[in-house]
Amino acid sequence: MPKSRDAASDTALKLSNQLCFAVYSTALAFNAVYKPLLERLGLTYPQYLAMLALWEQDDVPVKEIGRLLHLDSGTLTPLLKRLETAGLVTRTRHREDERQVRITLTAAGRALREQAKAVPLGIFEACGLSTPTLLKLKDELITLRERLDAAAP
Repeated sequence: MPKSRDAASDTALKLSNQLCFAVYSTALAFNAVYKPLLERLGLTYPQYLAMLALWEQDDVPVKEIGRLLHLDSGTLTPLLKRLETAGLVTRTRHREDERQVRITLTAAGRALREQAKAVPLGIFEACGLSTPTLLKLKDELITLRERLDAAAP
C-alpha cells in the first residue's frame, strides 16, 4: 500500500477523528450536566425524556412513547414501571386490545412539570452557546440521525 493511502487510513482510525466518538462523548457530557438537575426531580435522563413526551401528550400508548424516544419496548417497559412505582404515571391495558398499554400522568406527574422547567435553562447555560447556534446544531443533529436511520440495515 502506498504511504499516502496508509497515512490516510491511519488518520481515519484516530479516535479524535471519529464523528461517532464526538457525539458519544458529548452525550456523556450532557448526562453529567443533566444528572444533578434531574436528581432534584427524582428522575434519570431516560425517565425525563419519557416525562417530556407525556407532558406534551398525555394518555398515549407505550408504542407511541417508544417511537418518539427511539426506544424498544424491552428498554421502555422497565423505565415506565419505575415511573409508575414513583407515582408519576399509571399503566392501563386498553379495553378492546389487551396487548396495548396506555400511559397516563398522575397528578404528581403533572405537578412535576412545573419543577422541570428549570432543567432546559440549566442545560442552555451549561452549553454557553447562543440560541440560534443551539437550534441550528439541534436541526443538524436531527438531519444526521434521520440519514443514519435511513442507512441502517
